[in-house]
Amino acid sequence: MANVITAREAEELLRKGEQPPAGAILTPSARDVLSGRAQPAFKGAAAAPAKGGAPSTPEYEFKWAPGTDPRTPAEIERFFHSPAIETLKARMCDIGQRLWTRDYTDGNGGNITIRVGDNLALCTPTLICKGFMKPEDMCLVDLDGKQLAGTRVRTSEALTHFGIMKRQPAAKSCVHAHPPHATAFAIANVDIPSCLIPEAEVFLGKIGVAKYQTPGTPANAAEVGEVGKVHQAVLMQNHGVIVWGKDVEDAYWKMENIDSYCRTVWIAAGLGGGLHRFTGSQAKDLINLRQKLGMPDPRAGLKECELCDSADFRPATVCATPAAPESTPADPQIEAVVQQITAQILKSIAGK
Repeated sequence: MANVITAREAEELLRKGEQPPAGAILTPSARDVLSGRAQPAFKGAAAAPAKGGAPSTPEYEFKWAPGTDPRTPAEIERFFHSPAIETLKARMCDIGQRLWTRDYTDGNGGNITIRVGDNLALCTPTLICKGFMKPEDMCLVDLDGKQLAGTRVRTSEALTHFGIMKRQPAAKSCVHAHPPHATAFAIANVDIPSCLIPEAEVFLGKIGVAKYQTPGTPANAAEVGEVGKVHQAVLMQNHGVIVWGKDVEDAYWKMENIDSYCRTVWIAAGLGGGLHRFTGSQAKDLINLRQKLGMPDPRAGLKECELCDSADFRPATVCATPAAPESTPADPQIEAVVQQITAQILKSIAGK
């Protein structure tokens, strides 16, 4: 009897980069999954383990054997349209829609990349709203920005992503956007305070700040790349936020994390009671947990007394209307002249 492949089984095959067995019968939904038409199938968690299997967590990281990048045009084309890459394209569209829905991007802002080889990455195209992308819109480029496949022109800011990827091998995916609350800190010349929320310390770590450079330029790629080498979340001055992770879902989560954190700090500071920080010893525990999860943290070697910033963060204040300056005492001589002239005018009026 022929093997029947369901949509869930098709998703698992795509996740593993495998093809259906010869002679297998595909259900209509499975055909949609394998052809890339079933984008919603990639939202949420990965396929559940088979009955009786050990519990697991979703795994979205794309892995490749070093030295196996496709080289000829035919090899590149096959790779670009392979089931595993089609899965990633659909996932990028899903992430783009989530960015747009949460108001992290506007117009054609933001971009997404996933590293898929020693010198290969998928990236979103330029001049497209991230909420309405389709898998066929994605591009394949090398880490110098040369486009190798795809019908649309790659994003001009891909080099900024690659500035991080070239310096940090663990950065398998980058997401750039303009989330309002985090971007507000990037333009307000205000440091984001630390030691406030445990989840932020674990999943974001120390938030980096990259000095302003013109977006899309080699100078910006170098500046952001150096900061992003040790910081998974980077504020780009006067621009926005870029984050990286082991896969695109991981990177996107950090975008949510940083904007939520900045929004919470902003609200809490406005309550007027000050910000309650936990201790350096407690921060050390969180940094250790972060490292156990395989995430880098430049604070790992610091002493406990150095872990929580001492910046006196305050909410914005509205200045009262300044009081009118006190009047200068009148000069007696001038006052006498004024009175004399006034008296003459009144006398003249009375004689008429």
